[in-house]
Amino acid sequence: MIRPALLLITLTSFAFGDVPVVDVSQSPRAVVQPAELGAAQWTTGFWAERTNVCLNHSIPTMWELMRDGNYKPFLGHFLIAAGQAEGDYHGAAWNDGDFYKWLEAACAAEAIQPNAERRAAIDTAVAAIVAAQRADGYLHTPVLIRNRNGDASAKPFADRHDFEVYNMGHLITTGCVHYRVTGQRDLLNAAIKAADFLDRAFTNPTPELARQAVCPSHYMGVIELYRTTREPKYLKLAERLLAMRSIATPDGGDDNQDRIPFTQQREAVGHAVRANYLYAGAADLVLEKNDAELTAALDAVWENVHQKKLAITGGCGALYDGASPDGAEDQTAITRIHQAYGRNYQLPNTTAHNETCAAIGGVLWNWRRYLATGESRYIDAIERAMHNAVLGGVSLVGKEYFYTNPLRVTDPLPTPLRWPRERVPFVVSYCCPPNVVRTIAELPSMAYATDKSGLVVNLYGSSRFRTAFPQGELEVEQITSFPWDGKARFRIIKCPNTPLTISFRKPAWSDEVVFDRSGDAIAIAANQQGYYRLKSQWKVGTALEVDLGLQPQLTEAHPLVEEARNQLAVQRGPIVYCLETADLPSGVRVSDVSLPRDAMLSPRFDANLLGGVTVLEGEFVVRRNKPWDESLYRPVDQSAGERMKLKLVPYFAWGNRSAGEMSVWLPKE
Repeated sequence: MIRPALLLITLTSFAFGDVPVVDVSQSPRAVVQPAELGAAQWTTGFWAERTNVCLNHSIPTMWELMRDGNYKPFLGHFLIAAGQAEGDYHGAAWNDGDFYKWLEAACAAEAIQPNAERRAAIDTAVAAIVAAQRADGYLHTPVLIRNRNGDASAKPFADRHDFEVYNMGHLITTGCVHYRVTGQRDLLNAAIKAADFLDRAFTNPTPELARQAVCPSHYMGVIELYRTTREPKYLKLAERLLAMRSIATPDGGDDNQDRIPFTQQREAVGHAVRANYLYAGAADLVLEKNDAELTAALDAVWENVHQKKLAITGGCGALYDGASPDGAEDQTAITRIHQAYGRNYQLPNTTAHNETCAAIGGVLWNWRRYLATGESRYIDAIERAMHNAVLGGVSLVGKEYFYTNPLRVTDPLPTPLRWPRERVPFVVSYCCPPNVVRTIAELPSMAYATDKSGLVVNLYGSSRFRTAFPQGELEVEQITSFPWDGKARFRIIKCPNTPLTISFRKPAWSDEVVFDRSGDAIAIAANQQGYYRLKSQWKVGTALEVDLGLQPQLTEAHPLVEEARNQLAVQRGPIVYCLETADLPSGVRVSDVSLPRDAMLSPRFDANLLGGVTVLEGEFVVRRNKPWDESLYRPVDQSAGERMKLKLVPYFAWGNRSAGEMSVWLPKE
């Protein structure tokens, strides 16, 4: 399917300047301040196009789905709980959270590009949520609907796997964002009531109650509420909620990361979405409190994930189902895990799970660690995930979604798998679609930051950013075709009359970044945080050229990654590439193709392919393998194979033309 022509966002003015998504303006451990939505906007090119799809296709289509109940009654559940409609609850336990995530995305969109229809939808959603909330602040429509329909046995926290705190956590976060965008307090008041309910409920928690933390979005939510209201009890609540994980329980396990206290954890275990939300929440608390134990755990787990458990696309949670600790001598300690991180180097291709929400959880976690450290490695991780694992979760037209993100698709699959290998408008576990939408809508807030010395450029893409320093306003324009081209031009539109530092991230994939100002080359080395820092008395109109050195790169995996042994993947900048059936001659399958280790791949931008992408072309080796019978093994084909010119396409765009095979990893010739 080819993306239709889009009306690109053209930046002529800033809609709402003072709308931080994560507000660390008063956080004592924050060393950088994020851009505010509205103050940073994509203008043209890659992320402007993706944001346009999000704002003008994904968000309104998703609202129709949730409003009309075409699949499940998302809005309808709140109306039933409020007594404004009749019916039963029928959906996943976390559907309330899905509705809140859509609402957060819509609010972020309003900060970027106000729209009357969207604003009306926001008002309708908020009114339904406020009406459904119980007087004591409790809000979980599966329980409230059962109560309204006469089931007095339905009570809060009766089932620790019912996602109550997950739902309320997203409500609290959305209430903060809604207030910052609109200035209205109705949803913020609902968020406050929900947090006060949690505060009372977890004053003196029993071990069983302490385990009410499945997919703990409430850590981030409560801390953001503290930042919004400056009410100290919410920060104390966040500390208490995290400390509860150390309460001994008779049946703790790795699935929910509660086998051992979090401060003792040194590797990523369990359900990857739940794990990454936990890490993001702990990272949020570290921004507010100097906690050496939390920091030590976060640093160790981060190293474990990024050195031993992360897909090349930035995908997290490699296994559909796993056991942890895998192969433990004490078998009574083993936990069965869904969507598991798995053991070190356990990174399958065809059966990879890599839920989109897990990659987004990784983005949330990395962003908060960046705010506390200013280190580029966290932005590198965000860039990788966003361009591949996150963006791949939504179709180019913005209306169909992946739940899982495999690295290889074969026909037939080696075993029946639970989730489709084609994007669909609705999946029963609908957590990923609104999560993708809100993440893309909020991405501009990660593109730029400020520190004590000046401006920090994190993400490359055509955009404009303005901010105010004590010495005056700064406004910068970035013009680039990134990620298809590695050159970016920065122009000063407004600046103070005092020296200011502009810091440019050195991407991990770039060998050398070259700077040129007004025709003069600038020699500079990146600092320990991974940034090039240029201090100058900038002038209006000053232009600075940056060349990131974008080249195709053949990549191999650690030899202990057995499913990628003797195979190669191809990257160019942050983009991971793949081979698709749609780009192969008739009679050639993906499994017939191998990649010479000395392959020379040439980039070519194709404006008519997949809405406009850069492909990589070169000579591959093709052996038309005979069909396999029932034999498990057979003699190897010793033929030299046929040299054939083929092309690779960006992984995020696979599956947008027709169903077929796909692979990121190709045999090394």
